[in-house]
Amino acid sequence: MADSAELRVGDQTINLPIIEGSEGERGLDISKLRSQTGLITLDPGYGNTGSCQSAITFIDGEKGILRYRGIPIEQLAEKSTFLEVAYLLIHGKLPTQAELEEYVGSITLHTMLHEDFRSFFGALPKDAHPMAACSAAVGALSTFYPDSLDPSDERQLEISIHRLIAKMPNMAACAYKHSIGQPLIYPRNDLSYAANFMHMMFATPCEHYEVDPVIEKVLDLLLILHADHEQNCSTSTVRLVGSSMVNLFASVSAGINALWGRSHGGANQEVIEMLARIRDEGITTKQFVDRAKAGDDNARLMGFGHRVYKNFDPRMKIIKKACFDVLEKLGVRTKLLEIAVELEEIALKDDYFVERKLYPNVDFYSGVIYNAIGTPANMFTAIFALGRLPGWIAQWSEMHDDPAFKIGRPRQIYTGETMSDYVPIEKR
Repeated sequence: MADSAELRVGDQTINLPIIEGSEGERGLDISKLRSQTGLITLDPGYGNTGSCQSAITFIDGEKGILRYRGIPIEQLAEKSTFLEVAYLLIHGKLPTQAELEEYVGSITLHTMLHEDFRSFFGALPKDAHPMAACSAAVGALSTFYPDSLDPSDERQLEISIHRLIAKMPNMAACAYKHSIGQPLIYPRNDLSYAANFMHMMFATPCEHYEVDPVIEKVLDLLLILHADHEQNCSTSTVRLVGSSMVNLFASVSAGINALWGRSHGGANQEVIEMLARIRDEGITTKQFVDRAKAGDDNARLMGFGHRVYKNFDPRMKIIKKACFDVLEKLGVRTKLLEIAVELEEIALKDDYFVERKLYPNVDFYSGVIYNAIGTPANMFTAIFALGRLPGWIAQWSEMHDDPAFKIGRPRQIYTGETMSDYVPIEKR
């Protein structure tokens, strides 16, 4: 098999090395294209452009495969915990029992926020979106902890990583509590990562709050499924911002804003809004689908199809089972779930969906779970960010360790006005 390709530009012929990954993925190395030819490539949306070589996450969209550090997502979902997966992604291997205990212990001891964060959240409007609040709070960590901001200092980076993973659930819960006018709840070091988050979200100083173990387990599962997903929009944002050598907090703050978009992490909230619209309008699922197929802007199908997966989203299968399990164990029956099931059945049989490979994705049932366990819709994406945090950190760290590391600087094809003179204002 050839290890290079030839590109002919006029009378010039250059060789482009072919790079092959460990799973057989092949790509043309065009890193010297501009210096050799003066040309660049044009690839809107970067759908055909590899921005890096990475050993963190492997996806095969045609076969519906997702692996973290080589381990199938199905195995991690069944056997692992979120903090163990975080360790795996960031450190490149599964921890020993001693390493995991030390890691979990360190995360637990860093869950407290500085007391001045109470004033920080108090200064925000009550209707501030939790994603805006979380992005601002994560960025503000660099002002509270200026002792650990150097990206090139290994010890400072480790401290920042532990602080960020530990404090993110607290900040997300504070954003929610502030929005509903309830007092902020301190973390509890005797609870698991997922249980602690639920406690800070729903406890009050007035009454004891017991975290349901069923909800605790399914939330931990959801965090695992969201932990990383290769070079998506928010991850690429974290890498690009981090390439300027800014601190980890600033880079992740930018990633949170990217994830907020409805075409990225905000999709699970839109799924619930779609299901609620079908319920509230009193129409059948088929009527809604027919309207969507006819191009009705008020009947957009959310939670179907994926930029990468062209067969099925492996996370959806896991989430669907978890959704039915948790609702059955909690004794919850919702109209939204009934509509979701009907929509999925239509999608698997209707030629419109099949021909376009529009299969339910990870957002389709995750929103139903969040809704069933009492999570408000505007917090869905904040929980997504909580889950994606280890992936962002792992990708950011890998980029800095890459021998080919350089500041990100995409090129462009200029299409504006050619040379023209300035016209004084009185002559315009």
